[in-house]
Amino acid sequence: MNAFKKCAFVFMSAIFILGACNNDTASPDTNKDEEKGKTYTIGITQVQEHPALNLATEGFQKALEEAGLDVEYDIQNAQGDNTANDTIATNFVSANVDLIFANSTPSAQAALSKTNEIPIVFTSVVDPVGAELVESMEKPGGNVTGTSHHHPDSIPETLTFFKEQLNAKKIGTVYNSGEQNARAQIDKLIKQMDDYGLELVEATVSTTADVKQATESIIDQVDAFYVITDNTVVSAFESVADVTSDKKVPLLAADVASVPRGAFAAYGVDFFEVGHEAGKMAVKILTEEANPGDIPAQPPKTLLFMVNKKVAETIGMEIKPEWNADIHEE
Repeated sequence: MNAFKKCAFVFMSAIFILGACNNDTASPDTNKDEEKGKTYTIGITQVQEHPALNLATEGFQKALEEAGLDVEYDIQNAQGDNTANDTIATNFVSANVDLIFANSTPSAQAALSKTNEIPIVFTSVVDPVGAELVESMEKPGGNVTGTSHHHPDSIPETLTFFKEQLNAKKIGTVYNSGEQNARAQIDKLIKQMDDYGLELVEATVSTTADVKQATESIIDQVDAFYVITDNTVVSAFESVADVTSDKKVPLLAADVASVPRGAFAAYGVDFFEVGHEAGKMAVKILTEEANPGDIPAQPPKTLLFMVNKKVAETIGMEIKPEWNADIHEE
């Protein structure tokens, strides 16, 4: 009987130990399963509705989809209203979202003014340092990082094209002087135009309703026209394209998404790609607990050149093979 009890005791002890070991090894797998099954909440704030910004949002979402993350999006559009920008940011903070994706300079500035804790990833920003979103591109600091859509060669290439291919001297533009994103581009443009012997003829707007009239006010004074990535003007891009096309004035844009909308040509970036890069940053922040302020902000990697064949025919411009342009055909 004593021998039997001893055997039973050893047998039961072995089962207990084995069970304990199995429970220990099961915990990491359980944690991984829980992590895989987590649903993240991301607030998307976009200043305005237009194709370039929409592409950036699509690119951002695609990156998270590719990473296999389960995400619930709260997508809000301010429709160009800065008060709405602030309200959207405040609501995201109140909802304690896991991350804010700010698509545009005003959207990012509003988000950063409302929280220094919730991670913010921006895109479609010309000058993140000048907009006071980051301390530097290499070391953003704080709770924010993201991608710029301003390629350093975009303005020089555009000005070279105006001078050498169009023989233009006076370049017209309209922009919203109240938008930091626009002001930063205009300042860069003016600084470089003297080197090319070009003169900028400006008209400013406050809303999309002003864009057509502002364009008409200067169209007879210029040899060519240039639309920067100003959210107010790009939202009403067709108004500019209609005026320049009627006057047979070549219209260049700073984003290739405006070429199908009536630009003659554009040196610009793929907004889907800059949004996609921002999305990959968000994945690191959410899944690897990376600190946004330690992730370098990124400029765009590739500059594209696209020409609209139909517009070229309308304004009587020849598309030259040496341009090596991507041709948009409707």
